[in-house]
Amino acid sequence: QVQLVESGGGSVQPGGSLRLSCAASGSFFTTGTMAWYRQGQGNERELVASCTSDGRPNYADSVKGRFAISRDKATNAVYLEMNSLKPEDTDVYFCYADIYPTPWARRTYWGQGTQVLVSS
Repeated sequence: QVQLVESGGGSVQPGGSLRLSCAASGSFFTTGTMAWYRQGQGNERELVASCTSDGRPNYADSVKGRFAISRDKATNAVYLEMNSLKPEDTDVYFCYADIYPTPWARRTYWGQGTQVLVSS
């Protein structure tokens, strides 16, 4: 059974940093795009950053220059380095992954979510 396991959320003061981690576990052929989304109470889930299988990143305008996404294909992991955090970054962050159980089949998976709280 494929799962995405997240870690690294928590509380931080404005201007601080956090690093989120997410690893795909289980039996599968390979991973495709991996990404981070966030969702506040009553809001839609929005894309924060994504990274293709060949390492091309994409960022929401609100986090450009502050957040960095990276991945380790050997461990099927994706990371989100968050710097210069602002109170408006407070949300639940979800890991996303396109996973190929076979070379010709793609399925999407979500992590369980991790809370990020930015407050003084």
